[in-house]
Amino acid sequence: MTGVAFISALAVWGAGWFVNARLANGPATGTKVVKLLIPAIFGLTLLIMWEVLVRLLEVSPVILPPPTAIAERFSQEIPLLWADFMQTIIKGAMTGYIIGALAAFAVAIFADRSDFLTRGILPVGGFMAALPIVGTAPIFVKWLGSDWQSKAAVVGVMVFFPILVNTVAGLRDTTAMQRDLMRTYGAGYWATLFKLRLPAAMPFIFNGLKISTTLALIGAIVAEFFGSPTVGMGFRISTSVGQLALDLVWAEIVVAALAGSAFYGLMAWIEGRVTFWHPSQRR
Repeated sequence: MTGVAFISALAVWGAGWFVNARLANGPATGTKVVKLLIPAIFGLTLLIMWEVLVRLLEVSPVILPPPTAIAERFSQEIPLLWADFMQTIIKGAMTGYIIGALAAFAVAIFADRSDFLTRGILPVGGFMAALPIVGTAPIFVKWLGSDWQSKAAVVGVMVFFPILVNTVAGLRDTTAMQRDLMRTYGAGYWATLFKLRLPAAMPFIFNGLKISTTLALIGAIVAEFFGSPTVGMGFRISTSVGQLALDLVWAEIVVAALAGSAFYGLMAWIEGRVTFWHPSQRR
């Protein structure tokens, strides 16, 4: 049975490889439909291989449930998954992300006007970014309680320093000639900031924002392991593992992956509209 399982998985892989190779080398390779089909077929191939191997090798659902079982549990638990999504992603992750980003922008502007602040904040930022979340999350839970407010605080701290460092680096990206030209035109600090330095810093800022999308989701979910009301993705994952309900754990993972991909894609879409002039956005 083991040999049949691996031969079947290789056959599925070969079929997916063949179809994708034909699409990638075909006459319509540059169209949007083909660009969407290729990763979709690749992902579907991996799911089918997963299903075939788990079924033929008779792997216990406690160890690794098949994708069909996960999909079935997902469809049965949509209200529960939605409540967990609202608690963890919308209330915890998004609120903390917005607060951390706004605070990082404000501090970056202050630091930009003072070499003392810049030299002091960036090393401290590197130190704070290296702090483990398993150490900071319990502290915020003790301070702010077990509801979403403590998760938002953890997320805010996690995203603050990546955005701060990238924003400060972006504000310093302009050349001396560009700044001298602005002074020649009689532009003061704020005019130079809004008309030259902030637009030039946008690729750096969005780099920090995109990096922080995944940090926000990870921070909100992990923080719930240290204290949470009876709702939330981290709470559900920890309790479901204890109950050996691995299909529900994987359903929560699917929700987190979809939310993270959508969040990152939204930031990338906004970046394309804001920094359309940058060489990285040109087609």
